[in-house]
Amino acid sequence: MLKKSGTKKVLKAVLCIILSIVLILVGYIAYLFLSYSRIEDNQAIDPMQTGLSESVKPGESYTAVIQNLGFGAYTQDFTFFMDGGTESWAESEESVKNCINNAAYEAEKHDPDFILFQEVDFDSTRSYHINQREILEKRFGSYSSTFAVNYHSSFLFYPFTQPHGASNSGILTLSRYNISSSLRRSLPISDSVSKFLDLDRCYSISRIPVENSKDLVIFNVHLSAYGGSDEIRTAQMNMLFEDMKKEYDKGNYCVCGGDFNHDFTGDSTQKLNGGAEVDIGWAQPFPTNLLPDCIIRCDSYTNDTLTPTCRNCDVPYKKGNFTIIVDGFLVTENVEIINLENISTDFVYSDHNPVVLEFRLK
Repeated sequence: MLKKSGTKKVLKAVLCIILSIVLILVGYIAYLFLSYSRIEDNQAIDPMQTGLSESVKPGESYTAVIQNLGFGAYTQDFTFFMDGGTESWAESEESVKNCINNAAYEAEKHDPDFILFQEVDFDSTRSYHINQREILEKRFGSYSSTFAVNYHSSFLFYPFTQPHGASNSGILTLSRYNISSSLRRSLPISDSVSKFLDLDRCYSISRIPVENSKDLVIFNVHLSAYGGSDEIRTAQMNMLFEDMKKEYDKGNYCVCGGDFNHDFTGDSTQKLNGGAEVDIGWAQPFPTNLLPDCIIRCDSYTNDTLTPTCRNCDVPYKKGNFTIIVDGFLVTENVEIINLENISTDFVYSDHNPVVLEFRLK
């Protein structure tokens, strides 16, 4: 009788544990679905103005820099769990601040008129809730700016050893010239469970007056990587291209820059990795077949130097690891490209390198 009684107690304890785990999982799934929401499309963004020059001029040269900041986590040693690595948080608060300030310093070296940052965290577990937007806006205090939330997620309880937590991140556009208005466009994303990893993808559209009564329209983009599909990738690209073409048809000038999460040149995966046929899934070739005739992909690099803009983060970085070009610029044909460079930083402060474009309005 004692043995049977003891066995029953053990079974009850095991059932209670299983039931508790099931209830926790059901509760967590309910939490994810109930907390899920997307920011509405066509949301106006209030530019932060700082009394700068009112307009740009045709015929003069301007410099734009793009940089994905990797939420301030990606030192050379950092590996990310979603890429097959092990880590989910930046190393420390100090490391986050160092990475963001190093990225700002690199941008400053090019004396830019326009800066387009992506993956700028402002209240995220993974980056110790440091407001990276605030750091950058103070650093570039003489620039006007717009900010659009591009990613926000409920608390992610994975990896179990260090849960990724809640994330809030966005795209920051900085301009030496007055931004008259700005708009946030919500990109189409997956309807499957993967939407919980791809919340609120968007691009921003910022308008800067031109002396000829037209606008210079700056598009800051960060397209989907995780949870993407051929259908979603095509829908996102078509939406972006249509908006750029509409502006061009009005006589406006368009400069679009950011992280496209595609092989930007279409062949950088092979050329940068010894000609090997490499397929990492998310980085499909840039769909040039979808580009309207009025939009130019900026892939003619000055001095014909092919420099990667992104590393895969399954292992710590060292020369010879897999790299790719995913960051770049698109311009409408009324914009002249003067100089184009991908800048090598050896990925010391981000998993992305900056891209610098010098251009002129025709």
